Amino acid sequence: MSLEGGNQQRTSVLSDYIVIKALEDGVTVIGLTRGQETKFSHTEKLDRGEVWIAQFTEHTSAIKVRGHSEIHCKHGKIESGR
Repeated sequence: MSLEGGNQQRTSVLSDYIVIKALEDGVTVIGLTRGQETKFSHTEKLDRGEVWIAQFTEHTSAIKVRGHSEIHCKHGKIESGR
């Protein structure tokens, strides 16, 4: 996919990354699809201390995190769970 001379919003969305650091064993990261129907596209389990780096794409519109973790993004740091 070429982004040259294209939609600024699309470029912004495709460049957004988040970093998830598990603070306990068994943190679940779930990617959700973009489109008319939202579906689960990917699931990953993290153990304490593991880090997952994810990017929003044409196909991934949301990321759900279940468990105690730190989530870092351009908006700051968020702690999930507990």
